[in-house]
Amino acid sequence: MKKLLPLLLFLLPLQTFAQKVGYLDMKFILSKMPEYKKAEEELGKTSATWQKEVEDMFAEVAKLRQEYLAEEILMTEEMKKERMAIIIEKEKKAKERQSKIFGFEGLLFLKRQELITPVQDKAFDAVEKVCKKRKVQMMFDKSSDITLIYMEPKHDYTDYVLEELGLGDKNDTIDNKRGSGQAKPLAGSEGGGGSGTVPAPGGK
Repeated sequence: MKKLLPLLLFLLPLQTFAQKVGYLDMKFILSKMPEYKKAEEELGKTSATWQKEVEDMFAEVAKLRQEYLAEEILMTEEMKKERMAIIIEKEKKAKERQSKIFGFEGLLFLKRQELITPVQDKAFDAVEKVCKKRKVQMMFDKSSDITLIYMEPKHDYTDYVLEELGLGDKNDTIDNKRGSGQAKPLAGSEGGGGSGTVPAPGGK
């Protein structure tokens, strides 16, 4: 749905373009939040611990297979079946553990939600406050997969959100140049200011 944004912008009623539109860089905002960095570090440590656990389980299976091959000639058929059954069972448990941790909506996914979601919610709350203060009706995230055909630097609200989070420097002015020029103007526009751009009246 997000990738349909350019088409939707052309199909929206004309009155929609009278609304104030802005964009921000959520990835950049999160990178400036100490709690996000802390959560990422904790997630990394947890992931590494689980990864080692799974690797150790598969290493044990590999060792048992090597021992089986080395001793196979000395074993009876019954002994072979018993040893192979043990190997197969341990390999099964290793795969199940791997899937439980790293599979779809597994433990790592849930851990990420536990650690990252509260931080994201804090950032989203700040975005909402900025939108209300600045009277912005539509705010887009340029770091997501949304395709912005053109973005005027003066409509970048990233630094305002950082200020709302208490991460901005009051002695600094808003950096409207950061990230400018990353989006491409529509074909036929002159310097990005011609027809085909998405107006955002009001500025900051």
